[in-house]
Amino acid sequence: MLTLVTIAAFEHLGVSTAMPRMVADLHGEALYSWPFTAFLAASVMATVLSGRFADRFGPGPALVVGPGLFLAGLVASGVANGMPVLLAGRVLQGLGLGTQSVAIYVLVALVYPHRSRPAVFGLLAAAWVVPSLIGPTAAGVITESIGWRWVFLGIAPFALLGVLLLAPVIRRLPEVDRDAPESTVRRGVSFAAVGTAFGISALTWAAQHRSFGTLWLGLAGLAALVPALRALMPRGTFAARPGLPAVVLARGMLAGAFFGVEAYVPLTLTAVHGFSPAMSGIPLTVGAIGWSSASHWQGRYPDIDRAKLIRVGLLLLAAALAAMALVAADWGLAWLALPFWTVAGAGMGLAYPSISVLSLDYAAPRDRGFVTSALQVNDMTFSAIMVGLGGVMLATFASAAAPAETRARPPAPSPPAASSAARSPRTAPRLRRTWRASRRRDRP
Repeated sequence: MLTLVTIAAFEHLGVSTAMPRMVADLHGEALYSWPFTAFLAASVMATVLSGRFADRFGPGPALVVGPGLFLAGLVASGVANGMPVLLAGRVLQGLGLGTQSVAIYVLVALVYPHRSRPAVFGLLAAAWVVPSLIGPTAAGVITESIGWRWVFLGIAPFALLGVLLLAPVIRRLPEVDRDAPESTVRRGVSFAAVGTAFGISALTWAAQHRSFGTLWLGLAGLAALVPALRALMPRGTFAARPGLPAVVLARGMLAGAFFGVEAYVPLTLTAVHGFSPAMSGIPLTVGAIGWSSASHWQGRYPDIDRAKLIRVGLLLLAAALAAMALVAADWGLAWLALPFWTVAGAGMGLAYPSISVLSLDYAAPRDRGFVTSALQVNDMTFSAIMVGLGGVMLATFASAAAPAETRARPPAPSPPAASSAARSPRTAPRLRRTWRASRRRDRP
């Protein structure tokens, strides 16, 4: 499981670094954001459908199909000779990653006892640390030295290794009791999956390409997203009903708040404080370390009340995000981003594994896939909305070149200044008499 999560993290972080060179070589500059959008849409659809599939047949088949699709996508992207092939590869990667992510959560619930789950989720979070530390740099070195294709092809053998390592476990998994009742009968899941994929992709595209036309695309995406999410979430999620609905909502709130700010931290450091691109990524690295350290700590204490850890995580994140205002201003202290984002990562590290543990505790055995997909869809939805909202605010009140400078309304033109004689109360009557005399002389 750690192998599959690690290579997915490397791929996620490396593609962003290699994408400029990639689209330039394939002459796809006009379609720059399409590889990201295609990956996101496919991942959302696979997340929903994989949860449904895992509830019916167990996680075993998905743990073979998911990494297999991901491997095929890596190969297709690595050998792409044009943008259509690259986009097809990205779709396969998204389908594979969404499928395997849900299956891994269901596997944890099926294999590990309750007291071990906090530690397992802590390890899954730690699998992102090494990719966060060296992934973007390694992808840049690989792109410059041997070519961007090896960003995909270089990790393909490890995807195959992950499948081979899981194969003995999959064969020994217990059979799923298909006669066990589901807690809720769900209809229209496939249509909701398509609607969610379209909605998130439309919002993301509209945020990246801000214009009057994309505004209507974003509104259409939002209109499709709202009813789809109602079908894919536990009943009462958006009303914060106590229990599982509140836990699922907390996952989305955490993700939206954290990633909605993280997307603009490097921009703030480069455009406001003059940092280099390499230096501007250091707060994200220390944030990943804080996330991993807090996840590891909570895994050592399985008896701690998970609800309390979620509350503490929310408070830490809220405090850190509020404090980032001291960094965002042009008069702010840029070095404060390091401790503040470490605290933000620690809040996520405490809350995220606790949400995963609590959600599996609340879920019935036949609903674990549904609940896991709800968590991840909520995660992606809130993140896309908040990042997009940040983009709209940036374009409305400032600019990417000067994010700390608000656009002041130009002052209204002042009337021509009157002469000192006109402003003097003694000379005003004389001026009026002169004007009247001139008017009488001009009459026929």
